[in-house]
Amino acid sequence: MNIIIAILLFGIIIIVHELGHFLVAKKNGIQVDEFCIGLGPTLIGKQVGETFYSIHLLPFGGACVMGEDEDRPEENAFNNKSVWARMAVIFAGPLFNFILAFLFSVIVVGMSGVDLPEVYAVQENSPAAQAGMHAGDVMTHVDGKRIHNYREFSYYMYLDYDGGSIPLTVERDGKEISMNVTPAYHKEQQQYMIGITWPGYQKVGPLKTLEYSFREVGLQIKLTVKSVKMLITQQLGMKDLSGPVGIVKVVGDQYNEAAKYGIITIILTMLNLAILISANLGVMNLLPIPALDGGRLVFLILEAIRGKAIPREMEATIHTIGLMLLLALMVFVMYQDIVKIIL
Repeated sequence: MNIIIAILLFGIIIIVHELGHFLVAKKNGIQVDEFCIGLGPTLIGKQVGETFYSIHLLPFGGACVMGEDEDRPEENAFNNKSVWARMAVIFAGPLFNFILAFLFSVIVVGMSGVDLPEVYAVQENSPAAQAGMHAGDVMTHVDGKRIHNYREFSYYMYLDYDGGSIPLTVERDGKEISMNVTPAYHKEQQQYMIGITWPGYQKVGPLKTLEYSFREVGLQIKLTVKSVKMLITQQLGMKDLSGPVGIVKVVGDQYNEAAKYGIITIILTMLNLAILISANLGVMNLLPIPALDGGRLVFLILEAIRGKAIPREMEATIHTIGLMLLLALMVFVMYQDIVKIIL
């Protein structure tokens, strides 16, 4: 059951990504040779007009094949369209992932509410109490950055805090009050804390639901970008990466835990995972790495600036090398995930 749910989750997210490429390509009159779901050998397929629609053996990945690295004489060939039309097609995949994450966020926020950064209680003699924080305060800024969700404060404490006092701004009775809080390290929780609790998720009206759905997608995008930066600066290592196998395990674990509390909890948990994965996929595909959408956009931007395309053979070679390196990384991460599960 866990594997089926994980495959469905991946399938929906990947289909939506490829559908973005497909729909915008069709809108711009670009020929799509094949629209496929999955990787590996073809299980079933059907030619409809100029496009071959197919399902492949391995339930991960997918493609919208448009002959991006080919020079063709046909007027509707990908590389015979304007650079702006091609940019739109390439960008549409990640964009559709962000749209999907937003739609799922609307459902989640509408059902469960919002984790507003409100202080429910302040522990006696805690760092927060010593700094003058009161129950009912709403945190608006942490270390000079605006926050809208309690999780943003939690993520700051987990990912960014490196010691010393934290400048905090809270709203109290319509006024903003600034203070400095020095977290204390708790051995039991193995983390720094300031001694506050929050009131839990709170329901909001329709307009606020839309607003916080946008903010949810933005938060997931920021966390993904932050993770990439941490990988580049070696704050995270290769051991922290997870591929499809690792994500399937996470989906399974989350499903099993949510199943203890009923169908609503299962739905919300799976949707939250889908938001995370879809936003993550959108960001990762926009990285300027050959073979990814971001890599192709780099070549198109250079073409727009130069007024002529990079030689097709050179671009194809670079994307091929990038693809081989990505596949090697995927195999390594998959092996690492399997080892983690076994051990």
